[in-house]
Amino acid sequence: MSAGGVRVSPAWLQLREPADAAARSPELAERLAEHLACAGRLVIHDLGGGSGAMGRWLAPRLPAPQHWVVHDRDADLLKLAVADRAGLPLVTLEARRTDIACLTPADLAGASLVTASALLDLLSAHDLARMLRACRGRPMLLALTVLGRVSLSPADRLDARMAAAFNAHQRRDRRLGPDAVAAAVDGLRSTAARVLVRPSPWQLDSAHADLAAEWLGGWVAAACEQERALAAEADAYLERRLAQATGGELAVTVDHADLLVLR
Repeated sequence: MSAGGVRVSPAWLQLREPADAAARSPELAERLAEHLACAGRLVIHDLGGGSGAMGRWLAPRLPAPQHWVVHDRDADLLKLAVADRAGLPLVTLEARRTDIACLTPADLAGASLVTASALLDLLSAHDLARMLRACRGRPMLLALTVLGRVSLSPADRLDARMAAAFNAHQRRDRRLGPDAVAAAVDGLRSTAARVLVRPSPWQLDSAHADLAAEWLGGWVAAACEQERALAAEADAYLERRLAQATGGELAVTVDHADLLVLR
């Protein structure tokens, strides 16, 4: 979750975890469980694992026993990741400080499965290619990669400009941003892998008012940083949107995709 020079806070990860859990594709998790049914003890490497949310969601859906190795650059997040075994007695956890951009096959020795969540869009094309080479030959579940499509209801005349500026901001510093899913599929095309892609959208409504408000603030701030001309109208726009979120009048869809890679 901390990669490509981007660091996220534990509070943000905690806030988004329920929406992430609701968005990830249960179909791909079921297919993965079937694929691993006879694999014996699973060794699962979670790349950019942050506070361990992917493990808390996926571990109950896979056969046990399991050993999770959570890779991240952020030592504070790793402490959170290994503090909770998701209530599963046959799951063990290991924290490993790793720069995903420098990942090698040796880092994944003995892995039965490689997972990641909300990671690919933070990587450059070079870093993604290196990660895929390191993971080659192993099943992968790569969840919650943004696609650059956001829908807000009711609509506002500034929505499209905000979205375009935010997407451009996501591509700064050579990061793939909303191009990451297409880049990953293209990078896997030359291998013998089967690649399944499924939608995993955030659906934010009145039940997610706090998350919607936090997301809106960050979305607008990044858009204005990218396109300075938006700043003149940003405060009024954000005020309108936050009032709608607080009043239960705003629905937001943030499109993501999950990828399952099988051999």
